[in-house]
Amino acid sequence: MKTVSRAPVSFSRRQFIGQVSAATALALAPRWGRAAESAPRKLGVALVGLGGYSSGQLGPALRVTEHCRLAGVVTGDRAKGARWARDYGFPEKNIHGYDTMERLAGNPDIDIVYVVTPNSLHAVHAIAAARAGKHVICEKPMANSVADCDAILAACTAAKVRLSIGYRLHFDPYHEVLRQLVRTGEFGPFRQMRGGFAFRMGSAQWRAQKQLAGGGPLMDLGVYVIQESCMAAGAAPVAVTAREIPKKRPEFFRDVEEGIAWTMEFPGGLKSECFTSYNDSRNDFRAEAERGWFEVAPAYGYRNLRGATSRGPLRFEPPVNQQARQMDDFAQCILTGRASPVPGEMGRRDLAIIEAIYASAAAGGVRTVVPA
Repeated sequence: MKTVSRAPVSFSRRQFIGQVSAATALALAPRWGRAAESAPRKLGVALVGLGGYSSGQLGPALRVTEHCRLAGVVTGDRAKGARWARDYGFPEKNIHGYDTMERLAGNPDIDIVYVVTPNSLHAVHAIAAARAGKHVICEKPMANSVADCDAILAACTAAKVRLSIGYRLHFDPYHEVLRQLVRTGEFGPFRQMRGGFAFRMGSAQWRAQKQLAGGGPLMDLGVYVIQESCMAAGAAPVAVTAREIPKKRPEFFRDVEEGIAWTMEFPGGLKSECFTSYNDSRNDFRAEAERGWFEVAPAYGYRNLRGATSRGPLRFEPPVNQQARQMDDFAQCILTGRASPVPGEMGRRDLAIIEAIYASAAAGGVRTVVPA
């Protein structure tokens, strides 16, 4: 990796916005847009599923959002819902059950439903929310299969509600630098990319159960590397080759992969070498072009990201709340009619790539075309 000796390039919010397009600035920092000046009402969000991501990230983010607020929850545990109601100040009538989501239709406090349940339940809960007339954010991955993605898209279209995927990194400035480089062509096309996201899973959880998760780390962590590679390529891959990494803990990862490595081929000869695992440690991405390079490591976390280009290190201050920006952006999409930068079609695209990766690995690394 090339060493850069120059001092880090530090950006304030004002300086950063000055370096990106007006549309990008609106997407990354909705609180500074015209919608903030007119002070529209905050849209009500209901979280479906009150696990670690809701309690540790989404709930706290909704305390600082400017265009939406936590207005209710959907949970199988009424007592837990009551605790959330007390903590966040919404009425207990806004506690709904998984089996009674149709009642959301009669609740004007809730405009957006954020599905944060295990992957296998995304489709049923997103479809129920759409049928109740609520806009939908679906946590990544969008579902366990392309077929389920199609069902979600069809339900949202039929109900005339908006659909977005929880791709929070699109609202982080380090990753916006990469997309800006692709848009401007400053370094030329990125020709070689590589990235990985892995950690050691120490305790049993639903993410290692195929019935609930649809797969192993590829579904949970690898989708971030897929996203980053598509950002750098400015396109979707046309083909993949993949191999499953031999398991070191087969008793722990009984029906999902422990690790997987894959190559994505993009139009024009671009390639990305990718890796994910639940028994390793990686958190990086690098893209190289003829006239420069971009890298970020740590790349995929909620905070404390670090990046650099061939021009020098990058630093953005103060730190951003990715989830707050993500949810505020979706609220603005609804309020202004602007299209989401992370629509349901993007989630479907990524599931098509994931299915091709699994198919290639199952066939012993055969080159597999990704369906359009």
